[in-house]
Amino acid sequence: MSYLKAVILEGLRKHPPSHFLLPHRVGEEMELSGYVIPKNSIIYFMVREMGLDPKVWKDPMKFKPERFLNTDRNGKPFDITGSKEIKMMPFGVGRRIRLGYDFTLLHLEYFVANLVWHFEWKPVKGDDFDLTKELDFTFTMKNPLRARISPRLD
Repeated sequence: MSYLKAVILEGLRKHPPSHFLLPHRVGEEMELSGYVIPKNSIIYFMVREMGLDPKVWKDPMKFKPERFLNTDRNGKPFDITGSKEIKMMPFGVGRRIRLGYDFTLLHLEYFVANLVWHFEWKPVKGDDFDLTKELDFTFTMKNPLRARISPRLD
């Protein structure tokens, strides 16, 4: 199950639920990523770009769930809440984090585990998929991957 959680976190890093967060007004001057943000400024967080930042993630365009299997020096798993540092924010961070984010992650793990356990997944024969992204309102695949799903028989 730890690898499944790593797969889900990697999916959220590359494809967050929203590409942008609501704008945030800065109440007092603050420093963010080495920049001084003046008081009363409005900040827009580009969530998708944070997850693909090569300064933060080694080889950010590759899907590597193994990066979430590692623990920090204290043996604790990756911190998605942003209390230590902010590397990605699929559900916001700090006091503005989505209520019940931990329940959401648990639900995602349960949902994906059941999809893998109860169904057999195969590509559609003769279907040629292309992972190249096209810019629409969001990013989509040029030729989407289609799957043939059949129930696993006991």
